[in-house]
Amino acid sequence: MATPTEAAMGEAARAKDPFNYDYESLRLAGLVLAIVMFVLGVLIALSKKFKCKKAEPSPPDPRQQTKTPTPAATA
Repeated sequence: MATPTEAAMGEAARAKDPFNYDYESLRLAGLVLAIVMFVLGVLIALSKKFKCKKAEPSPPDPRQQTKTPTPAATA
């Protein structure tokens, strides 16, 4: 059912409208994309190949500045 403004527009005016979308195909594409992303997420979550591993502590940086011994009091 057309709204009053749509009924007043002619077919030619509707064709020139830049905001005239095909909502049926847009909904279908969105639904397919959502299903694919959901299935991939479930597969990744249940996969043993992509397990989260705890990071090992990194070794200390050998370039890190350490305190250098100061010479005994010289007088």
